[in-house]
Amino acid sequence: MQRDAYMDNARLALIFLVVFGHVIQPMVSESKAIETLYLWIYFFHMPAFIFLAGFFAKGLGDFTYIAKLAKKLLYPYLFFQLFYTAYFFFIDKIDWYNTLFYPQWALWFLLSLFCWHILLLLYKRISPLIGIMTAILVGIFIGYMSDIGHMFSLSRTFVFFPFFLIGYWVKKEHLALLKTKAVRLTGIGILLLAAIGLAISPSFSVGWLLESKSYATLNMPVYGGFIRLGVYILGFAMSVSVFAFIPKKQFRWTSLGQRTLYVYLLHGIFIWLFRTTDLIQVDNLLDLLGAGVVSLTIVFVLSNKWVVGIWQPVVEGKLTFWKELLKRNKKVNSAMNDRMNKKGTNTFPQKTGSTVNHNYYTR
Repeated sequence: MQRDAYMDNARLALIFLVVFGHVIQPMVSESKAIETLYLWIYFFHMPAFIFLAGFFAKGLGDFTYIAKLAKKLLYPYLFFQLFYTAYFFFIDKIDWYNTLFYPQWALWFLLSLFCWHILLLLYKRISPLIGIMTAILVGIFIGYMSDIGHMFSLSRTFVFFPFFLIGYWVKKEHLALLKTKAVRLTGIGILLLAAIGLAISPSFSVGWLLESKSYATLNMPVYGGFIRLGVYILGFAMSVSVFAFIPKKQFRWTSLGQRTLYVYLLHGIFIWLFRTTDLIQVDNLLDLLGAGVVSLTIVFVLSNKWVVGIWQPVVEGKLTFWKELLKRNKKVNSAMNDRMNKKGTNTFPQKTGSTVNHNYYTR
């Protein structure tokens, strides 16, 4: 699909929130304000990100496509699973060891993304309304099964799938409706009310937003399904509200939205270094702004073309960056040689009726 600025701006904004949420996470228990901000972000940032993944799944085809997708997603998963296991051991993270079946930290997204495409083979044959309602019911029901959790990222796969499926069925014309004044005003109200509600409410476990635990584990074995339904509704409403304010304009940094997967996979290097060394502490508003600047810097650094070039063989299984760089260097060298050859050839004044050409490199 042809890229547009709106989508890339959205991806860039959301990946910043992913990084920022991970940066401030260790300080959540120390401040009600940080906890409120953290939960507010987590209500919508992954649902919205997963919605975009579904929107760009329009090219889903047969099992040949799935085989290519397996190479694109499962190969990076295996590499980074081993990479982060070694990295966590190196920085003395307590629970550094995970088997291949238990995704290290944020790598669950790769497994789930692959499974969502598999599920689409079935759900795309069902009408959108019935399919989405079925996916929501399955996501609610999964919470009552204690055996389904972090392993293979099964819980998150089923719970977050409705957002992916909605993104799959949504068209650009639908997104254009979000730019109306009425939607934006409503969106402001939803986002403000959510923030106020989280600020004045008793402590709310982030486990309800991470979607990797059963209701029994979250101490709500009977009524957990109703809470998850509420999380679905509020998460969807907040996602829509945020999308209503994403700019359509092409900025200088908009193209960075094309490289969010690199930021997602690599930012853990910084996050866990911060956490194991206590390099970042948030005690006041200025510290919070500093954490935002650090998060933005991480996004820009990991979106840099040189960083992308180094990691592209692992993340995408391609050498596009290096091939283009080599081709560009050949063109530059060829142009420089042409200029040097032209400069090296000079016609001297005639001597006794003859013209003599002298080359500066052979004189």
